[in-house]
Amino acid sequence: MRKLLFIFNPYSGKAQIKNRLLEIVDTMVKAGYEVTIYPTQSCGDAANKTEHAAGDYELLVVSGGDGTLDEAVDGMMRREQRIPIGYIPAGSTNDFAVSLNIPKDMGKAAYTAVNGIPFLCDVGAFGSKHFVYVAAFGLFTGVSYSTSQERKNLLGHVAYLLEGVKSLHDITYYRIRAEYDNIRLEDEFMLGMITNSTSVGGFKGMTGKDVRLDDGVFEVTLIKKPRNPLELNRIIQSLRQKVDSTDMVYSFKTDHIRFFSELSIPWTLDGEYGGAHTEVEIQNICKAVEIIVPS
Repeated sequence: MRKLLFIFNPYSGKAQIKNRLLEIVDTMVKAGYEVTIYPTQSCGDAANKTEHAAGDYELLVVSGGDGTLDEAVDGMMRREQRIPIGYIPAGSTNDFAVSLNIPKDMGKAAYTAVNGIPFLCDVGAFGSKHFVYVAAFGLFTGVSYSTSQERKNLLGHVAYLLEGVKSLHDITYYRIRAEYDNIRLEDEFMLGMITNSTSVGGFKGMTGKDVRLDDGVFEVTLIKKPRNPLELNRIIQSLRQKVDSTDMVYSFKTDHIRFFSELSIPWTLDGEYGGAHTEVEIQNICKAVEIIVPS
């Protein structure tokens, strides 16, 4: 029998995997796999387990939120020989699963993980770390890791919006220089997103049109500091209508971008805290990992 390593976060979402575990493992066995089950024990555990154990298996299946998948991909990227990754979403928003049309139902997602087809997906390099679908700073980006797990479980992606709205009266702006493709931008920004996804924070369409996850480029969105309520309203309307209709928002595609600032800026990678930095270099690694998707 082929060997499968199943890594899952027992606390993601509403911990519903505890009620579906037998069904999921049975699906894997019926597909012809000998299954090794590993529940994560701490932050970073999925990355370490993937890096050091994946070579003994033909397939890795991960269940949890986007942060758990992020860890597994980060661990896989540290390996010279990589194996395909199946994903069973169990988090609050599961942006990456939405982008790849992976079913929300855990039983159907498990079937996809062992019976689907491999899709070569881009991965982002953020210094020595990696991310699957978004690296971001500024407004709303701190919400994902500051919102309590209980609120995420109760409200899902609505929690992100509610927590973000509470902080609108105290928006932080960052003076940043961004360099890409021989272009330099310098301004005060309240939000920056470098994405490889059709959905961010549970909101589809925020990353623009014609998004492909295997084209070797990111979709970049940088939002300037509004000088008055009218400009803030124009920004909100532009994002809501998914139309680049204001000079307050920079939108472009690139495979490589660098950011510089005098003050340390906190970043989020796939919804998890990515550290505070004054210099950041982000590179697209084209078609770096195989993710199993519906056939």
